[in-house]
Amino acid sequence: MKLAFYAPMKSPDHPVPSGDRRMGRLLRSALEMAGFEVTLASGLRSFDGKGDPAFQAAVKTQGAKEAAELIRKWRDRPDDAPDGWFTYHLYHKAPDWIGPEVCRALDIPYIVAEASHAPKRARGDWQTGFEAAAAAIASARIVFHMTTLDGACLKPLMSPGNALVMLPPFIDIDTYLERAVPVDTAAAMAAAGGRRGVKTLLSVAMMRGGDKMMSYRQLGESLARLGGDDWQLLVVGGGEKRPEVEAALAPLGGRAVFLGAMTPEQVPAWYDMADLYVWPAHGEAYGMAFLEAEGCGLPVVAGNIRGVPDVVRDGETGLLTPPGDAAAFADAVEILLRDDDRRRAMGEKAREFVRRERTIARAAALLKSHIGGVL
Repeated sequence: MKLAFYAPMKSPDHPVPSGDRRMGRLLRSALEMAGFEVTLASGLRSFDGKGDPAFQAAVKTQGAKEAAELIRKWRDRPDDAPDGWFTYHLYHKAPDWIGPEVCRALDIPYIVAEASHAPKRARGDWQTGFEAAAAAIASARIVFHMTTLDGACLKPLMSPGNALVMLPPFIDIDTYLERAVPVDTAAAMAAAGGRRGVKTLLSVAMMRGGDKMMSYRQLGESLARLGGDDWQLLVVGGGEKRPEVEAALAPLGGRAVFLGAMTPEQVPAWYDMADLYVWPAHGEAYGMAFLEAEGCGLPVVAGNIRGVPDVVRDGETGLLTPPGDAAAFADAVEILLRDDDRRRAMGEKAREFVRRERTIARAAALLKSHIGGVL
């Protein structure tokens, strides 16, 4: 069975890495593991982060053009036509102007994953995208939601007979670890000004504006409340906002150690050597790095926000704190830093959680069951 795959937020072939691109690639791999023949239908990026009506109108026009070309191509060559259309990450800032048109014309099912619906955007700069995304979601035969919160928001849009299915965030942990490369973490840490013989906190995140920058600010505010000099924070990441990140973490003094940007293959070595993963997760949909850290046996302290509870089990694989509560975040870090037994137990639970419940094989089986039934 053939599936056309499209990601209006960011194509899985986009050159800039991100958690969104990573999940898009994982979903495509999971669909292939499930036995579907997957073809990337378009690389058109409809994402509008500024609320620009002119940009939205231009993308709508381009989307209609691409939809017409695909319809013409597949009508001329029906043997190449897909049996269904799968859109990943659909919402008001990244509507799908292609898939619904193609599905109506070819009479094939429209399927979406990680859709979201925010009624507060019904008016304002993203009204056009909001209306298009809502109509697309309502037309979908299956809507896979990846967080409990998204599921509750999407439920009012579901048409009778269409399915709303929880597809929890997942990773291919075996492949991720197989691709890992050896890193002399002690030497690299020393070269960056880090210390041996102290407890080590770790954060892995791009240094960019918006939600990432807000998390870095919250991280600095929280960790500045910790006493003692027997710990350090290692920061893996790079980007145009590094000066602002350094300023946000300046209250930590020499306890903040900047390791710079790394390839995905280098990061597992740092998960292995750290004692605790910390990230406030301001504005995060759920956070792929949490699953990577947990899959490597590293417990987490994070903000209890949006989809984070769907990837971090509070009290089991880590501790979640109220969003933006610097004192609570600092207390949670302090608790786990001072309790070696509890921290190690959480690390083992985290590893088990990812390997038992958040594997690509489990996702593939769920996708096969639901999509196969519709097709």
